[in-house]
Amino acid sequence: MKTTKNMSAILQNYAMGEWTPGSGQESQVLDAVTGELICTAYSGGLDFNAMMQYARSKGNPALRKMTFQERGLMLKALALHLMSKKDDFYKLSYRTGATRADSWVDIEGGIGNLFAYASLRRKFPDKPFYVEDEPIGLSKGGTFMGHHILVPKEGVAVHINAYNFPVWGMLEKIAVNLLAGMPAIVKPAPITAFLTEAVVREIISSGILPEGSLQLVTGTGEGILDHVTYQDVVTFTGSAATGRKLKAHPRLIEESVPFTMEADSLNSAVLGEDAVPGTPEFDLFIKEIRKEITSKAGQKCTAIRRAIVPENLVEDVQIALGRELSKTTIGNPLTEGVRMGALVGREQLQKLRNQISELAKQTPIIYGDLEKVDLLGADPEKGAFISPIVMLNQDPFRCTDTHEVEAFGPVATIMPYKTLDEAIELTKKGKGSLVSSIATADPKIAQDFTLGAATHHGRILVLNNECAKESTGHGSPMPMLIHGGPGRAGGGEEMGGIRGVKHFMQRVAIQGSPSMITAVTEVYQKGAKQVEYDKHPFQRYFEELEIGETYTTHNHTVTEADIVNFANVSGDHFYAHVDATSLEGTLFEGRVAHGYYILSKAAGMFVHPKKGPVLLNYGLEEARFTKPVYPGATIGVKLTCKEKISQEKRSEEDVAKGIVKWLVDVTDETGETVAIATIMTMVKKKDQA
Repeated sequence: MKTTKNMSAILQNYAMGEWTPGSGQESQVLDAVTGELICTAYSGGLDFNAMMQYARSKGNPALRKMTFQERGLMLKALALHLMSKKDDFYKLSYRTGATRADSWVDIEGGIGNLFAYASLRRKFPDKPFYVEDEPIGLSKGGTFMGHHILVPKEGVAVHINAYNFPVWGMLEKIAVNLLAGMPAIVKPAPITAFLTEAVVREIISSGILPEGSLQLVTGTGEGILDHVTYQDVVTFTGSAATGRKLKAHPRLIEESVPFTMEADSLNSAVLGEDAVPGTPEFDLFIKEIRKEITSKAGQKCTAIRRAIVPENLVEDVQIALGRELSKTTIGNPLTEGVRMGALVGREQLQKLRNQISELAKQTPIIYGDLEKVDLLGADPEKGAFISPIVMLNQDPFRCTDTHEVEAFGPVATIMPYKTLDEAIELTKKGKGSLVSSIATADPKIAQDFTLGAATHHGRILVLNNECAKESTGHGSPMPMLIHGGPGRAGGGEEMGGIRGVKHFMQRVAIQGSPSMITAVTEVYQKGAKQVEYDKHPFQRYFEELEIGETYTTHNHTVTEADIVNFANVSGDHFYAHVDATSLEGTLFEGRVAHGYYILSKAAGMFVHPKKGPVLLNYGLEEARFTKPVYPGATIGVKLTCKEKISQEKRSEEDVAKGIVKWLVDVTDETGETVAIATIMTMVKKKDQA
């Protein structure tokens, strides 16, 4: 059998560090364009319990020990490696029926997720765990407090993916669990798993991931959930019907296993009443519908299935959309000029035809043909090709099949609305979707639609001429935003930046004294024990500094001259600082010092003037002015090392360094805090001395 590079004649699994073909029922995987045999697949033959134990005993401990910075750099290295191999993946992707543009979303979009989560490491500490949100005081005297931390779960992430994005579907999920510190077992749909296998082969051969971090199941995966535990996480992407079956698996219920479902949904796009023909928003709406119908031949969980338009514009939309779709050339993705490829296989083609025929009983086809399609470079009898199909539902509140049956292919239905409230109600009839969009230039329409529809959608795109050039479009989930939705869409979420990483970690509330919480979190908590050295902390290198290390400054008595001089230097002549006659009825007893003067003076008091390891002031955060400071008040500062975050070197010539966060606590003569802030300095490491 002739095979393509990076793919075997028999579809392989990667289990417990070895490639194996599996056993059981044999099936043939065919080219979606030519109908030729690609490879042979087997349904099972894997010991899922052993695979999970392998992931928990090998991959999990190795990843858990790594810091977020190390995991992020690992993802970056993996992304760079896969980008160098992308041409091999494109060659295989064409055999799934995908065009170059379709494959770009799948392949480079998937690798882009690795890059995005590699960059997200900068939002996390240089630790294996994450300290979440703010500390919580639990006592009047300040000796008892609480905090939340997150640690990687001790299990494995099991990802069950759909056939439409064999690369993106895997990479967008493992990017998140690997950054969180969990290994994964990936089970793509067998029909396109040959492309997933090729990518996994490159991942494994690169040696970038620790042993046991990634395993692959290319068969049906029957029984894969029988051995999961409460420390594992299961994610599913695919049909709502299959998702419901998996969600009800007894093992998931018995072990309380976290389960995230992202299901195909009846997504909608609304044309605003202001977006009439001739406006940019009307044209954008038509182009977006056309793109979502033809991209991946409509095989996208986020594709627009329902186009909801003002009733007086239905004919205009029908004509404009037909004109756009008529420009779409269909056929072999390798043929010059082809803009839409094939469905993933002829079995899917037949299923789609049956669904469209069922829908056509209530909603007639107004564009396209179920049986006839003009092709370039392809044979309609061998490939899984179909024409784009547009249907019309003139009575969408009575003819409800449109809101119930999803034809998973290049299919969309136009339906009218009378008022925006009616349009919102129609979007909700899909019973929950991954995404809805509205094309409008009217801010009020945008707000009313978004707030009215938000309960039923995971994401809402407001499309107008201002964002059109840079908009990623209706159908593109973004790594730093959640991907998921309520109801039919599965009720879960994935990606979402830091939010997504937390799905693979265990949150635990810790309680104790400030000193003990400081010791656990490696972040200084106010009220914890402090230590002072003779040497100024700004003269100590990154490695030498200790959490809780404190420097107490000399005192300074604030004068009216200080206030006047700062007002002149800063240009801040707010009445409370400069006009004592205007204070009646205010909170102030007299002229008050500028809050920024207090912080500026504090900096002058704690900064060491001589050259040392501190390279620069990196920023200021969490600044608060907690008590007015009047002339005659005496202030002092305690500067405490709060947290240390190591930074990687960007090049061989770069200076080894880290970011140090300092708690700046400014008090008056009564000992009360008048201002508090966190400053950040960039500090050289000792090996650069």
